[in-house]
Amino acid sequence: MRTALIALFPLSLSVFSPVAAQQTTPTAASLEYIGKPVRGIPVSQAVRAGRSLFVSGMPPFGQGGKIAVGDFPAQMKQVMQNLTGVLKSSGAGWERVVKTTVYLTRFQDFADMNRIYASYFPTGNYPARTTVVVSALPHPDFLLEIDCEAVLE
Repeated sequence: MRTALIALFPLSLSVFSPVAAQQTTPTAASLEYIGKPVRGIPVSQAVRAGRSLFVSGMPPFGQGGKIAVGDFPAQMKQVMQNLTGVLKSSGAGWERVVKTTVYLTRFQDFADMNRIYASYFPTGNYPARTTVVVSALPHPDFLLEIDCEAVLE
């Protein structure tokens, strides 16, 4: 029995080695950092890695850093507009988004979030999504934050 196990071990290495060798890690030269840190927070608005775009969690700041305090629909629309701007400046649109994560601070905003969110995908081709209700976000007036991932052409 011991001989059989020893004989299978090298076989398993040869089967799995080519898969591991095909995995690549992007080099620093292939990464593009989009946007500058805002309000002294060390974060990029997005990072392009090859054909993938990773957009940071977007808060509901409007023009001049204003927040529609307590107004979930206004904050949701602002976040979606902010994300649209980052996507557009990166050469993408909502049709290229493959994954989103939505962070809500109040469960009662779930229906409004779905209604507004769906309006950005008129063809009904929705990206994969995770929605979580959290106890707090970095600013006490934030009712939500959304991040996303897109595949560029």
